[in-house]
Amino acid sequence: MTQLESAISGRITDEMKIVAESENIDPKRLKEEIAAGRVVIPKNIGHAFTPKGVGKGLCTKINANIGTSPSHCDIDEELNKLDVAVSAGADAVMDLSTGGDLDRTLAAILDHSPVMIGTVPIYKAMSRVLCANRKCPEMTEAELFSEIESQGKAGVDFITVHCGITRHSMKILESCDRMMGMVSRGGSLLAEWIVENDQENPLYEKFDRLLEIARAYDMTLSLGDGLRPGSIFDAQDRAQVTELVILGELAARSRAAGVQVMIEGPGHVPLGRIAGDMKLQQRICGQAPYYVLGPLPTDIGAGHDHITGAIGGAIAAANGADFLCYVTPAEHLSLPDVNDVREGVIASKIAAHIGDLEKGIASAWKQDRKMSQARKRLDWKTMIETAIDSEKALRMRDKSEDKDRDVCTMCGDFCAIKTYERATSHTKLDK
Repeated sequence: MTQLESAISGRITDEMKIVAESENIDPKRLKEEIAAGRVVIPKNIGHAFTPKGVGKGLCTKINANIGTSPSHCDIDEELNKLDVAVSAGADAVMDLSTGGDLDRTLAAILDHSPVMIGTVPIYKAMSRVLCANRKCPEMTEAELFSEIESQGKAGVDFITVHCGITRHSMKILESCDRMMGMVSRGGSLLAEWIVENDQENPLYEKFDRLLEIARAYDMTLSLGDGLRPGSIFDAQDRAQVTELVILGELAARSRAAGVQVMIEGPGHVPLGRIAGDMKLQQRICGQAPYYVLGPLPTDIGAGHDHITGAIGGAIAAANGADFLCYVTPAEHLSLPDVNDVREGVIASKIAAHIGDLEKGIASAWKQDRKMSQARKRLDWKTMIETAIDSEKALRMRDKSEDKDRDVCTMCGDFCAIKTYERATSHTKLDK
């Protein structure tokens, strides 16, 4: 039985107990949220690691993307990125490799990872086609589903599948005055396949077959947003909303089949529209966990898009996003290196924490209270331990000229906390 089927039947699984304990919530309540499709526990039955939950009432989770490209393939480097991402606080990692020995890379990542692993199966399916000197539209349905089955057997915990790219949604896209067209790599590959073969998307047309494979391994489906906006000028157009409606229908079919499901959300969205986008997804998709990239509220943050993404991610999380896909400083520019991965995770962790404060997550408020109390005491050790990025906080404190004093170099003897304490300890303020 899948986690969803177990929850519906009233059974609390070992994975549910672990997640409930880590989130400090009642296992019965967690079971009910899973049964309703509002929470998922992405964990393949063949992958051993400590599970985490994604969804309503839980801490906002972070995903880090890693993976090779045709021009840069180094498995050891990707494993290093994995270690750095997890160390920085990532709850999940996606292998988006498109170059080198893809099977060996995925196997190494699955074997090495202490967190859930996701993939986009069409990347490997299309890569195999290209390696055989064939064109992308020559990929067969059998090859695509065989790759999905293979990844299920390998232990992949969740997969992005662009089921909302259909002949209908593509017609809607063509009628939209989009600046950026389609920016989803997997979505564009399927769009080309549909056009060149004059056939429907097999992931949509044969959705029941996809559900059978996912259910067999309890592999969570992450319904990809192939028509996500790649520019703030394209946000919330008819194409994006049309795809979202399709994904909402498929999410309902997934739950009916006992398959856990998430919905993927937009990339570039103006700041004032982010909250509305979150609410729209919740209404259309039956409050299925929402997995968003960023969002990015401006298009001009190149080189600093981890900051852009953190700003959008905080607003998204505060308004219901459950899972943030990190954005690194290399976004739109290059393959992220190890340092980019770390910076991306930390930025997203800050965004998630801000969102959790707005959601009323008790552990988030407890952490901020601990920091505030430590600052009042000038307790530098506790301040550094409580920071989201303790490593960087310690490094910056150690280079301070006043690191051995109970002040910071910025204020020194003009420390406001000390000044206020002197003022209130020697005078009686009027009541």
